[in-house]
Amino acid sequence: MAEHAAKRDPKRCSTHPGELPREDVIPATGKTKTEIASLLGISRQHLYDILEEKKPVSPSVAVRLGKLFGDGAGVWVRMQGAFDTWQAERALASQIKKIPTLKATAA
Repeated sequence: MAEHAAKRDPKRCSTHPGELPREDVIPATGKTKTEIASLLGISRQHLYDILEEKKPVSPSVAVRLGKLFGDGAGVWVRMQGAFDTWQAERALASQIKKIPTLKATAA
């Protein structure tokens, strides 16, 4: 999977990593979601929860997805990190405004 080099709109939510296999990757394999869950070694319900964006992609699931789809764990971990960060920045926006940014002083 190629990552987009273009800058993202900061107002647009990062893509949940469950969207990619749900919309593109799994359909391209010709396999059912149940078969994919079995190949990953996770429950069908766990996979469905990820695909429905109800659960995050944990590092251990990222390793499994990376192996199964041949793109490595990093892409899945980065997608989840971007999604989580975007959500946290919006949820904590009013609190974050109150935190100063410190600058290092010369020694």
